[in-house]
Amino acid sequence: MEEVWIQILVLSNPKKTAKRKNGNSAVFHLSTLRSWNMATFTLLKPCFHVNSTKIAKPDLYSFSKSLGQCSSSRFESVGHQYKKKQLQSNGALCVTASSAKKILIMGGTRFIGIFLSRLLVKEGHQVTLFTRGKAPIASQLPGESDADFSDFASKILHLKGDRMDFEFVKSSLSAKGFDVVYDINGREANEVEPILDALPNLEQYIYCSSAGVYLKTDYLPHFETDAVDPKSRHKGKLETESLLKSRGLNWTSIRPVYIYGPLNYNPVEEWFFHRLKAGRPIPIPNSGLQVTQLGHVKDLAVAFLRVLGNDKASKEVFNISGEKYVTFDGLARACAKAGGFPEPEIIHYNPKEFDFGKKKAFPFRDQHFFASVEKAKSVLGIVPEFNLVEGLTDSYNLDFGRGTFRKAADFATDDIILGKSLSLVA
Repeated sequence: MEEVWIQILVLSNPKKTAKRKNGNSAVFHLSTLRSWNMATFTLLKPCFHVNSTKIAKPDLYSFSKSLGQCSSSRFESVGHQYKKKQLQSNGALCVTASSAKKILIMGGTRFIGIFLSRLLVKEGHQVTLFTRGKAPIASQLPGESDADFSDFASKILHLKGDRMDFEFVKSSLSAKGFDVVYDINGREANEVEPILDALPNLEQYIYCSSAGVYLKTDYLPHFETDAVDPKSRHKGKLETESLLKSRGLNWTSIRPVYIYGPLNYNPVEEWFFHRLKAGRPIPIPNSGLQVTQLGHVKDLAVAFLRVLGNDKASKEVFNISGEKYVTFDGLARACAKAGGFPEPEIIHYNPKEFDFGKKKAFPFRDQHFFASVEKAKSVLGIVPEFNLVEGLTDSYNLDFGRGTFRKAADFATDDIILGKSLSLVA
């Protein structure tokens, strides 16, 4: 893997967007760098000045995805050096800051944290996972090359402990010292206080909240400024957001809607895949026209990365999910398409006519539930990589389609519904 150090200069004149300077070094205005998302920019000149030393390169340099995935905070100082690694997989150049952050992830061995930790390590940061040690700190992902996994496993660090042991949290974190905390599994405010107490000089606290905090309303989509529900089952996350605001530190809160993707431990797409694979009808409550929203876990991980060190994300809340909404019936059809199954048979039923006990007959809340992601798009420049069918296909191919899943199929409630003569047939 080739490594090249180059100098990136940031112009103060906003009228100058991007140009070549003397044919040797790349010069950009800060606003241009922040506006890049997944677009491709190519340096046409094959040479650069590196600390006054000219380095000739015979090839063109494509900045496509690798630059798009880098946080805008990487470009906030004039004349900073950036380390470029030419990836053997696709020839793209990944830019990472020469001054890496010391990052703590609370959790990190399940779902969101698995993908986020890899992005952070690839960015050159020193990443430590705080877990109870019940799961391996590094496990090879489906589709991940041996080289990529080996590189990640050699760099990821571990701090074993229980976050509910507040005294241990305080002593261990204060001894280690961290610049940034990603709290992926925090549920209650009292779990966060010891972390803040232990790290008085923390640069940023990035919190995984939930769109479930919003108060149910007839007016959708939910915006970040909408009323919240203090009685929500996610009230602990609301209280945590309030705590972060009261402490006067630099924080960012991410509110995902429904998350899906490979290794999902919640039965979202897996619930549909089990029924499709078994060739069974799919029972959906009421009309099936309830509108909801899903966001791919990899897009969520990129969003978490994008707020790191980003002044525009300071003390802000962002909804993160897919751009489009989908009905329950549409989701069933999208799952079938993603897995290569025939058009599904959908059975509609009235939940009030059944007593399922403690069992959950359907994995989504039986209501319209979706949120606007316009703030994340406009402020952070985030555009989801996956549309719904593409994302479900990615999930199926890298997980369920390989014969792996979190929960075994359970059709007990389905059989109750299908055996009821009053069921409505689509």
